Amino acid sequence: MTDDTAGQEPQDDGIVPDTKDWTGVVERRCDECGFDPLAVDPLAVGDAVRSAVPAWQAVLARPDVRRRPAPGVWSPLEYAAHVRDVFRVFDGRLALILETDGAGFPDWDQDAAALAGGYAQADPGTVATELAAAGDAVADRFDAVRADQLERVGRRSNGSTFTVRTFGRYFLHDVAHHLHDVRA
Repeated sequence: MTDDTAGQEPQDDGIVPDTKDWTGVVERRCDECGFDPLAVDPLAVGDAVRSAVPAWQAVLARPDVRRRPAPGVWSPLEYAAHVRDVFRVFDGRLALILETDGAGFPDWDQDAAALAGGYAQADPGTVATELAAAGDAVADRFDAVRADQLERVGRRSNGSTFTVRTFGRYFLHDVAHHLHDVRA
């Protein structure tokens, strides 16, 4: 995601790390992409994920999928690999919340993951397959959420607290915002 990263040094791959606190998107519309968190049905997050996967697969089929639109900005391929990993990370975090109310999430450095995972060098076809599988897995996990579980809590190490309800909003915003980033 793009943000105000003034003063941030680029990583080894030339990308400026995103340091913006995006947690506000659980309660108010995103000015950048238009995502409305209050329109999210917390029991339909799985359907929303399944609806986004074909758009991501179309992005990965673009001939210019590896091209960065500007210095310091991820390519569509890198964004798609990130979303694949977002699916995986959020699937694990949702499992933790459902298993233990008040669960703490392990840290995840998305910028380090991009470098370690070689997002820029990934095969688009492989990413498309893995993204679909990870999307199905997290969608299935959200499908299993019951109404009486929506107020269960999970916490990030920085102190941000989510209920299952707001966690779904935060998660879907990430997926939608990145589609906006790649103009899909």
